[in-house]
Amino acid sequence: MVPLSVAPMMDRTDRHFRYLMRQVTSRTLLYTEMVTTQAILRSGRSEQLLGYHPVERPLSLQLGGDDPEALRVCAQMAEDMGYDEVNLNCGCPSDRVQKGRFGAVLMKFPDQVARCVTAMKSEVSIPVTVKHRIGVDDLDTYDDMRRFVDVVSGAGADRFTVHARKAWLKGLSPKENRTIPPLRYADVYRLKTERPNLVIELNGGVETMSDAVEHLQYIDAVMIGRAAYNDPMMFAAADRLLGGGEASIRLQPEDVVRAMIPYAEEMTKDHHTRPLTIVRHLMGLVSGQPGARTFRRVLSEEGPQAENAGTLIKKALDAFELARDVVLDNPTGIYSKHHF
Repeated sequence: MVPLSVAPMMDRTDRHFRYLMRQVTSRTLLYTEMVTTQAILRSGRSEQLLGYHPVERPLSLQLGGDDPEALRVCAQMAEDMGYDEVNLNCGCPSDRVQKGRFGAVLMKFPDQVARCVTAMKSEVSIPVTVKHRIGVDDLDTYDDMRRFVDVVSGAGADRFTVHARKAWLKGLSPKENRTIPPLRYADVYRLKTERPNLVIELNGGVETMSDAVEHLQYIDAVMIGRAAYNDPMMFAAADRLLGGGEASIRLQPEDVVRAMIPYAEEMTKDHHTRPLTIVRHLMGLVSGQPGARTFRRVLSEEGPQAENAGTLIKKALDAFELARDVVLDNPTGIYSKHHF
């Protein structure tokens, strides 16, 4: 089991961001965005929705749905395509997800979740995992969460990823549900203590690798979300922390940017991918460094009109390195604004 993962995030963890993350860490578990069973089975775009580059593995497909048969079929498709696990979303609080009776609302129906897990487990040999909240609406006590976990674990779920905040299905937006309800790490730790045979992963509010190491003293795994997207380079030491991999702490952001150029060229030339869909994920790579603003400006201003993502990335990298070198080579600190 991999003790560190990057959370599934809508409009974030697509195949291009996952490829980028693999230039930083080879061992961290990556997730797709949530994909609904209806989209997979009825849209006629299953290859487009589920396709990935082999370098992205280990990779988990996160599914949204509440129908055991549909989830069974989709889990089988995932295994056939080489995914390393399937994950059932029981944590998303958005209105669209609620209308389909999946996501966080499923915490109100643990027996149904158990039926879904049973169906998937009957079909595949890869792990079937569940991502959920610490509570939902008024079902928000520790005992409520433990009851949900007990019912679903009886169906054979291989891991529980617990977002350590409750979700309010009415009154808070998805963004507010990631920040307003208080974090309750102690409840996740307690769950592991009282259910030592279960694999428990903690999610929510983890901002640094130091945070992750601290949590790993009490639970089995840690999932990092927005912080990973905003600063992918925080994972440069992840392989060393996970054990068995070489340290990447000397890896520089520009090394990752360069590694993305041939991939971006291939995707835009051969797969007709719009450059902006790739380069938007690079914005956080050079955060905090001199020249970062120049790098982001080139990508954001020229991305919508660019024809080749690789060419655009190379131009942004050259501009970044020039702006950075002007600052680093000028001990007086006097420089023109246009270098930023």
